[in-house]
Amino acid sequence: MQTLFQNIKGDRLIWAIATLLAIFSFLPVYSAASNLAYTGGSGSTFSYLLKHFMHLFLGFAIMYAVHKIPYRYFRGLSMVMIPVVVVLLVVTVLQGTTIDGANASRWIKIPIVNMSFQTSTLASVVLMVYVARYLSKIKEKKVSFKETILPLWTPVFFVLILILPANFSTTAIMFSMVVLLTFLGGYPIRYLLVIIGSGLIALVLFVLVAKSFPDVMPNRVDTWISRIENFANGEDTEEDYQIENAKIAIASGEIYGLGPGKSRQKNILPQSSSDFIFAIIIEEYGLFGGLSLLIMYTWLLFRIVIVSQKSDTIFGKLLVLGVGLPIVFQALINMAVAVELFPVTGQTLPLISSGGTSIWMTCMAIGIILSVSAKREEIKAKEGQEENPLDILSETI
Repeated sequence: MQTLFQNIKGDRLIWAIATLLAIFSFLPVYSAASNLAYTGGSGSTFSYLLKHFMHLFLGFAIMYAVHKIPYRYFRGLSMVMIPVVVVLLVVTVLQGTTIDGANASRWIKIPIVNMSFQTSTLASVVLMVYVARYLSKIKEKKVSFKETILPLWTPVFFVLILILPANFSTTAIMFSMVVLLTFLGGYPIRYLLVIIGSGLIALVLFVLVAKSFPDVMPNRVDTWISRIENFANGEDTEEDYQIENAKIAIASGEIYGLGPGKSRQKNILPQSSSDFIFAIIIEEYGLFGGLSLLIMYTWLLFRIVIVSQKSDTIFGKLLVLGVGLPIVFQALINMAVAVELFPVTGQTLPLISSGGTSIWMTCMAIGIILSVSAKREEIKAKEGQEENPLDILSETI
């Protein structure tokens, strides 16, 4: 065990934040699992707790393995993985299956081990690494919009189009994160406006085609429109069942909560251990628990920015932001949905919600961030430089 800790490199605070979030997740997952145990007919929550433990264990194993890889290798790996991701997404569209009654073909079955895998989460990480690679390549160059269409935007739109029919929220988040990363990477704003406009036009055309030919491809256009309309109108309908029960859970929690495992809404709130776990957390741990969780993700964001700024290369800076910002952004969206500040999206709470693929890909992304951080530590060790007081302060906050 001591040897393992000695081999852990990278930002120690990011390791600590990820570990604290993972440890805390056992409490709400175990509590909310009673709903799954009841609907699943097993009547036992321990199996769900064990499953969550295995997901986290494998996730941290992925994080450890990835953080040992020199981050410069991710440049080439992203080029190799983009075609792999496209193939997996095509397979998902053609053969995808539903999980826990979800009305979307987002998962594929992994042969032999008989496990489900959500390909869009892998695609998100790979795509952000790919975009970071390309932006670092053209950072010091003056390129025209036409030059970037094929190497940059064609893979982006191809991946997003394959995800869109079954998962609009993930597509929207990925597109937003790509636009944000390209903006931070110095891509001309006038070109970005063209891309945003093209994306909106493509979305409108997809919706019109899907509404005109509903039997051509599986899609959830009616569900998207319904959720947005209900959110905008503020009306309570049968489709607001999840949100209404989530609000009841949050109101019941008040300041200090009902106590660990004492949630009442977990038994009737759908997806209480995944999409709406934040509501269960507030019900059991109150406003204090909810704010503490928000502070943890904000702290993670702060550390991500610091690691990015201190990276030794442009690629390292963009890579950290590309894979790190979506983690915090997804967490904020999950929280916003629970308190009805955002339409229902189906996004999980990173490192807290149950679900193997989400945990594994989040850990992979954190592993990449730690790899960049570890490289900086290696350079400092070789140069034998001492940090100034401000650098030392940033390492401890």
